[in-house]
Amino acid sequence: MLLGFKTELKLNNQQRITMRKHCGVARHAWNWGLALTKQILDYNKINPDSKIKFPTAIDLHKWLVALVKPENEWYYECSKSTPQQAVFALREAWKRCFNKTAGSPKFKRKGRHDSFTLEGTVKILGNNKIQVPCIGVLKTYERLPQVLIKSATISRQADRWFISFRFDVETQELKYTDVVGVDLGVKNLVTLSTGEVIAGAKSYKKYEAKLSRMQWLNRHKIIGSANWKKAQLQIARLHRKIANIRKDTLHKLTTLLAKNHGVVVIEDLNVSGMMANHNLAKAIQDMGFYEFRRQLTYKCQLYGSRLVVVDQWFPSSKTCSNCGEKKETLALNERVFECSHCGFSLDRDLNAAINLSKTVS
Repeated sequence: MLLGFKTELKLNNQQRITMRKHCGVARHAWNWGLALTKQILDYNKINPDSKIKFPTAIDLHKWLVALVKPENEWYYECSKSTPQQAVFALREAWKRCFNKTAGSPKFKRKGRHDSFTLEGTVKILGNNKIQVPCIGVLKTYERLPQVLIKSATISRQADRWFISFRFDVETQELKYTDVVGVDLGVKNLVTLSTGEVIAGAKSYKKYEAKLSRMQWLNRHKIIGSANWKKAQLQIARLHRKIANIRKDTLHKLTTLLAKNHGVVVIEDLNVSGMMANHNLAKAIQDMGFYEFRRQLTYKCQLYGSRLVVVDQWFPSSKTCSNCGEKKETLALNERVFECSHCGFSLDRDLNAAINLSKTVS
């Protein structure tokens, strides 16, 4: 299976300038291709009898080389694979949109999610050096895996630059055969069927007041001024810190579940539907339910365990884990499940986790 690796780069000022140039080329190619494809879609909508064929990724790249590059000489200061990979990514974004698995792609702004992809001669030199096309040799702060790679993506978070790539790894053999049910919640991140309760990081809740004050102090600064840029950098650093705390908690938890259990059972939650409840939306987003499932999916495959996703309509919270009797209604404020049939009483989340573990025979 393919495994991703991401690490921070150790750059000098000249390399940082080169990185920004590549980000600018990738952003310009993306926005040009997006404007062109939107014009084609609008034309086809107005003229259904004389539709224009929607361009492929190769068509977009050919038009980019013929029409855009000659008028923008600064394209030639960067790697030729940067705009090419940008239009390829745009075509994949439209593909997901047409398949109704994602929304329509949006225009990119300078300084927001800056990234670009390099393809070609990408080599790992020693323990902490990697060679990429056009830019040259880059240093990293940590040891790199000694693997063969064909492409790498460089991205920026606040004032730090990161490089990521994928490589093949062998999946491990299954070591355990036990089954564990995992119930996700807002009060606690997960409750296991073994009785263990793991609290979430709640990093946004912890730094919400500080973030709000920093944004409030920045409200009257002149956009583009030195003080505005300094404040924007501080806000971006705090956002990065909040995200890193959340990711660290999720990575440790998913690794623990995937490595130490043979079968992990979770519920197929409708996260987007749950976010419609504005009283819980902030807490749900702070927990990172989608990221939890994404990490658990590939880690179970990596460590040889099995992930079972139960249907979202399965009444895990309403069913008694002792006798199997189902309640008709169960309010959100009822934190203790009490069975009227057998008199069994148990914590609501633990009862749901035990019912999830029983779905696997």
